[in-house]
Amino acid sequence: MRAVIIGGTGHVGGHLVPILVRDGLDVCVVTRGKTAIPETEEWRRVEVAHASYQQSPPEWKASLQRIVRKGDTLIDILGSDLATTYDAARGICGHVINCGSVWMLGTPKQVPFVETSHTTFWGEGYKKRWQAIQQTMAASQNAGNPMFTAILPPNICGPGKIPLDTKGGRSIEVHRALSEGKEVVLPDGPDVLIGPCDAADIAQAFHLALLKPHRAAGQIFNVGSAYALTAGEFVETYARIYGVTIPIRRVPWQQFATNEVPDPGSRYHFEAHMCPDISKLRLLLGYEPKYTPEQTLWRAVAWMREENLI
Repeated sequence: MRAVIIGGTGHVGGHLVPILVRDGLDVCVVTRGKTAIPETEEWRRVEVAHASYQQSPPEWKASLQRIVRKGDTLIDILGSDLATTYDAARGICGHVINCGSVWMLGTPKQVPFVETSHTTFWGEGYKKRWQAIQQTMAASQNAGNPMFTAILPPNICGPGKIPLDTKGGRSIEVHRALSEGKEVVLPDGPDVLIGPCDAADIAQAFHLALLKPHRAAGQIFNVGSAYALTAGEFVETYARIYGVTIPIRRVPWQQFATNEVPDPGSRYHFEAHMCPDISKLRLLLGYEPKYTPEQTLWRAVAWMREENLI
């Protein structure tokens, strides 16, 4: 079996590729060539093909049709142009697996939340990508078209990327302040739920979908941790990781939104619950997260220390 991975040198791909290689699969990574290929035993067995979503759609389609072989599984972690990617796979691939985001589902009406849209989309980009997933899912029902699966992660954490901080970003400066026990400001009222999920667990979801295509076909799966943390617990977890006491000051929401976290994207982490329902992924594919939210935050901070980032 051969897997072609778009975005294989990124955070999730960096965890997925070694898993697939160890599992005995032939792996081809599609990359722009901007990211260095790791010098490990697994990566030495990986085929590397150069192409980019930055090409025009016809050029991107032609590149994929040159790279992909009959019967391959195409895993698209970047998901920038699903329509062209899926069109390129027609008549070649048996299965296309796409990476989305739980942010595509809108603000949850309840938690944990299932894989259907809830309210107004957050951002036009997520709206368009969700519509592309829906259109591709419909097209996959037609005879002769590749099977299609979409996987929606929440906040991605773990080694290889600076983890979400207490201002809704991924700032080294904020993490340094946390490590020094500086005060954190949170909004008044009921705490939001924050669900960091380890990139290794997200990679596991893609691996399972690849191994069980007929159970994954036609499905949209949430992937995530077994549970989420309240915003207060999120801060307390960092306090334990950094070995300090981090005081929390509560302010009215408007003050928080205006003075503390004015950026809408960053603020959304404290506005909408990120606690996806992963029961379908468990039931159909046998998914079980290996890491808790606390463990993946520990792993991410350990990586930052190894890289001398903090």
